[in-house]
Amino acid sequence: MASTLIRNGRVITATDDYVADVLMQDGVIHAIGKSMVVGESVQVIDASGLYVLPGGVDTHVHMENIVGPSITCDTFASGTKAAAFGGTTTVVDFALQTDTDSPLAAIARTQRSADAQVAVDYSVHVIIRKVDKQVLAEVRHAMRHEGVTSFKMFMAYPGVMMADDAAIFQMLRQVGADGGMVAVHAENGTVIDLLIKEALEAGHTSPRYHAMTRPAILEGEATHRGIRLAELAEAQIYFVHVSSNQALKHIVAARAEGIPVFAETCPHYLLFDDSVYNSDEFEIAKYVMTPPLRTPEDQKHLWRALRYDDLQVIATDHCPFCMKEGHKGFFQQKIRGQHDFSQIPNGAPGIETRLVSLFDIGVMQGKLSLNRFVQLTSTTPAKLFGLFPKKGTIAVGSDADVVLFDPAASQTIHAKHLHSNCDYTLLEGRTLRGRVKKVFLRGQLIVDGEQWLGREGMGRFVPRGTVQAF
Repeated sequence: MASTLIRNGRVITATDDYVADVLMQDGVIHAIGKSMVVGESVQVIDASGLYVLPGGVDTHVHMENIVGPSITCDTFASGTKAAAFGGTTTVVDFALQTDTDSPLAAIARTQRSADAQVAVDYSVHVIIRKVDKQVLAEVRHAMRHEGVTSFKMFMAYPGVMMADDAAIFQMLRQVGADGGMVAVHAENGTVIDLLIKEALEAGHTSPRYHAMTRPAILEGEATHRGIRLAELAEAQIYFVHVSSNQALKHIVAARAEGIPVFAETCPHYLLFDDSVYNSDEFEIAKYVMTPPLRTPEDQKHLWRALRYDDLQVIATDHCPFCMKEGHKGFFQQKIRGQHDFSQIPNGAPGIETRLVSLFDIGVMQGKLSLNRFVQLTSTTPAKLFGLFPKKGTIAVGSDADVVLFDPAASQTIHAKHLHSNCDYTLLEGRTLRGRVKKVFLRGQLIVDGEQWLGREGMGRFVPRGTVQAF
């Protein structure tokens, strides 16, 4: 494999900020130094004026995710290509345990689809829907022999995804003792289902009622319940897509008590608020994600939590469905719920715009330091999910997943310029400061400006270790 020297860039990690040369060789960071002398066979890239960042790690994405009759419109190929153009070089997707198979079968099925398509490195969490002795045995086997050390459970979507409290407790107890992580979608699913039924019976069918039937207090209640189950199990727990202070206040209190609680939020909760739902137009379906967008006051609490480490990760929950039926051959998309908001597939795109949007609204507005920006988008997710230090940092011996980022450039976001299969972006027409210039995956240049140099199948499955964040 060819060697590449990145010369004179400003290296930003979760803890460091310095100008140096970075030598990538044999897929890893080989050396870091000043004014390094290399042979003629080494390609030299001048990174003066650019940030040298570790590749982004997005631990919450949904490619080829089946939701009833719908499937997310990004394949592993299109979704990981979009990730690469956005400066993300590792994703953790989901393998779904169905009614007819097991956790190990779910992992194998997901790998069969992903391995030939992925353009960046990847792993999976397993979504566990039912728990018995055989499932627990397979979970332990997955952790010890398959390199899968995290599992997701739902407190929402009864009859479809929801697990009961006893099942969640059993998983927390075993996975926590073995050093892994249980990630929880925290909403009170049975009460939400009742509110949805009542809204539809009253003739309320427009997308705005998606938000009105999923109030923040039900996210807060479920978060509190999950924390107490983790406390009883003496286990670490991770809450996905935290959107409200109703949830956050329980996380803050638990961490103050010394309970190992971790949580993420997503860019859309920082970029938008519930004012988008002030209409009965179907266009609002773009903003139908779960949990829904919250109030500006909730946003303030999210930013505070990001600054003070009560939230440790910003992931995308990239779960794209098209607005136009049949776009690129995808059907049963958002339009499925045109006359019934409960049938709108929940989710929104965001994998390609995560780094630049957070740089613009976080770093440039003084809400995040550069180190904290890297920590939230790369280093801590790698630590929490057993990828560090192979991923998530720029250090000798780490994978040469490197992003050259231009802080002085600006760009205006349009869906037609992005690489997802989705036909819209929530950021349409918005001008953002910062731009990904080059992306290296294990030392190989895969994005060079607007040029795609990667290929399907070049990404690898990354076996993961245990939680490393505490």
